[in-house]
Amino acid sequence: MGMIKSNPNPKAEEANIDPSDLLDEEKETHKAAILSLSETAEKMDPSSLATFLEKVSDEDWYHPLKQILKVIDYYGIQLSQVSSFHWVNMFDDYPLSKLIHVPLSLIPMSVYEQSLDFINTLPFETLPAVVLWASDLILTEWPGVVKVEQLNSDLSKVATFVVLAMVLRTKPDALTLVLPKLRDRPTYQGQDKLPFIIWMMAQASQGDLCAGLYSWVRNLLPLVVKNKSYSSQSIDLILQSLEMFLSSNPEARAVLLNEPVRHGERLIPPRSFEILVRLTFPARVGEATERFEAIYPLLKEVALAPDTITSANALKQIFTFSLKLAGGQGNPDVAKEAIEIAIRSVTENVDCFKQWDILYKENLEASVALLKKLVDEWEDHSFKLLSSSSSDALTVKHAIYRFRMKNEKTITKGVANSFLYEEADKSCKLILRKLSRGSGGRKITPCTTMVIAAAAAVAGAALVLQEAPHLLVSFILILILIFFSFFLVSFP
Repeated sequence: MGMIKSNPNPKAEEANIDPSDLLDEEKETHKAAILSLSETAEKMDPSSLATFLEKVSDEDWYHPLKQILKVIDYYGIQLSQVSSFHWVNMFDDYPLSKLIHVPLSLIPMSVYEQSLDFINTLPFETLPAVVLWASDLILTEWPGVVKVEQLNSDLSKVATFVVLAMVLRTKPDALTLVLPKLRDRPTYQGQDKLPFIIWMMAQASQGDLCAGLYSWVRNLLPLVVKNKSYSSQSIDLILQSLEMFLSSNPEARAVLLNEPVRHGERLIPPRSFEILVRLTFPARVGEATERFEAIYPLLKEVALAPDTITSANALKQIFTFSLKLAGGQGNPDVAKEAIEIAIRSVTENVDCFKQWDILYKENLEASVALLKKLVDEWEDHSFKLLSSSSSDALTVKHAIYRFRMKNEKTITKGVANSFLYEEADKSCKLILRKLSRGSGGRKITPCTTMVIAAAAAVAGAALVLQEAPHLLVSFILILILIFFSFFLVSFP
């Protein structure tokens, strides 16, 4: 299946937007600036822009950063009559659903497309630096932010705002590659910067939904966990942004499951998935719980989606946290969900059984619940566990035998929680019996096993006596070992 992308063209879904509809009527100052931008942009001459872009490409082909700065200068001159934007208030007052359409929905299609084509000719490695510089410049309007040195003479923040939006929609990874800097730099810290950061992510998400989710998970989801530092309004804005990213693309599920990995990393890493599980199934139901419940099923699918690069290691990490959560910790809802995740992890990657062996004793209560779940749902999971290869079946069987050894050792000692080991051992015995039947569901009985072995022995002995009688003693010893192995397999 080919990669499905969101449409970076703002006109495709936003045609004929009336600029006066982008703000509530009482926001007269912002409304005047928006209308001024729309009216001024409409006067831009596409042929003049085409000539300018061609000249820039010819004269500064060796200096891509200089090219993009000249384009910002050009837009600055063309938009010099635009009324002043009150940046901080605009981002605070704007409804998010309307904010993402500004400013590109106000730029004529022909002008936008020519600019997009030009940006596509620039070396990608130039663009992340442009994103950081442009966003730094715009944020200098916020109180307490250190002013950014202007790199060209006639710089317009409105022009920078327009070109930044174009870059983010055209090359969304120009944002994803600078996310660590957005997390760490003081310029981007604080609730007052949140609307602008979400606007940036929204532009990237319009161009590529996976880039939007990748950014949200890494830079915004952690802020929800730190909810004591952020107001309920900020948490609402963070959740609203993801809801909007997902709902704005009717093919969101297909897009995300088609590309669960970016830059060699999961869109939703195991640690982030654990945060989502805890937020969706909290010990105490909060205001945001229902909203997480609504988006969780899709995010869970993305977190568990298979791929050839990261799945094996990711499933081990997911199994580790799910086993710990399956212990309950006084929260039956999270325990139930964690057991389901753990079951899926071990059935999709049997190497999780090796991880389970390491964690078994320290997560005994969860292990008891998980073993019982495996027994109860064996018919649903046995095919996956046993059909891949014979080595997978041996891995499972070896782990269960190891569990039994731990159980028997502890039961013999008569420790306080030996009853849990007894419960676990009952499930282990049942699983071993089921394993002896194989994945097809037909049990190979001990009697059948012995008959097959005896027939093989008779045929083999006859051949040895005929061809090499001096090897008969060695052959008998080998037969004894084979019978002993059949006995262990048939009577676990």
